[in-house]
Amino acid sequence: MSSDKLGRLDRRSFIGAAAALGALAATPVRAQFGAETTEYEADPSSNFRRNISSFRALDWRPYFENTKGGAVLVDITSRALHFWSEDQTIYRLFPTSVPLTEDLTRRGRTQIVRKVVGPEWRPTPAMRERNPEWPEYVGPGPDNPLGTHALYLSWEYYRIHGTHDTRKIGRRSSNGCVGLYNEHIAELYGLTKIGTQVLLI
Repeated sequence: MSSDKLGRLDRRSFIGAAAALGALAATPVRAQFGAETTEYEADPSSNFRRNISSFRALDWRPYFENTKGGAVLVDITSRALHFWSEDQTIYRLFPTSVPLTEDLTRRGRTQIVRKVVGPEWRPTPAMRERNPEWPEYVGPGPDNPLGTHALYLSWEYYRIHGTHDTRKIGRRSSNGCVGLYNEHIAELYGLTKIGTQVLLI
């Protein structure tokens, strides 16, 4: 078979595979956590396509006066977390999960006030009201929705944390917090400190 025919065949195969993947991605996804069932966006593929263009490196200067203590920027729209070290020699960009709805979303300036490895989880009163079947307490481990590490913010109940359910990343899937893959939150945990400034936009 000529290389030209092979090229056409490869392109057809690629287009067919992409169409099949798109159909699969459009299927609603559910994740089970004990009594909790979270339904994600009906068509996450459309958000992934949109986020490709917005998920890009940024400069810290439009967002912070300085990087003293390090700086974390969470972009809710692009579902990305940016980190700059105090001396600006380290920059990291991580994909995140973001709150399910706008009323659960908080924006503005805060800071890291506590850092925990193996966090415990208790649903907030508002969560319990919406989901009375949820457990009152979940200890550290694979069933904990905060994953392996948590960075507590000065806003009550708000955290940047990991997740054992990797399907949540890149989607509207949280009750207000910002989620990262466990390997990413572990890295961010090591880079940040108490007092690191955080801005959610």
